[in-house]
Amino acid sequence: MKLESSAFSNEGMIPAKYTCDGNDISPPLSWAEVPAGTKSLALIVDDPDAPMGIWVHWVVWNIPPSTTNLAENTPADRRSDDGMRQGINDFKRAGYGGPCPPGGIHRYYFKLYALDSEIVLGESAGKVDLEKAMKDHVLAEAQLMGRYERK
Repeated sequence: MKLESSAFSNEGMIPAKYTCDGNDISPPLSWAEVPAGTKSLALIVDDPDAPMGIWVHWVVWNIPPSTTNLAENTPADRRSDDGMRQGINDFKRAGYGGPCPPGGIHRYYFKLYALDSEIVLGESAGKVDLEKAMKDHVLAEAQLMGRYERK
């Protein structure tokens, strides 16, 4: 699979618009080459450079396999009409929470997973819950990494 954003290149700088210094909205994401047999997609965005350990910015599952993108400023609805679900991030809310590093350049990993099943999780699920539910169901994955440093 391939995962990309029209807002930044892989290993490029994430524009401030998508961070706590800007509008704190999700960047546009698009993907291709989803494998046959995919029943749902999942997305995890995290920062491994956070001082207290990995910081989770976005947790999404049950994205329909026919979907090829998430638009800029994806609403933080816990459940969308198409079945997509959004879990709790480390900001203690559903939806996207943009980069807001306390200092230095941080890396933000956008990880997309093609799964051979849909995921059943409760409203308060987070990254750990999703990773457990995805175990043994990942058909393929793709990654996009962006960087951000507060000025």
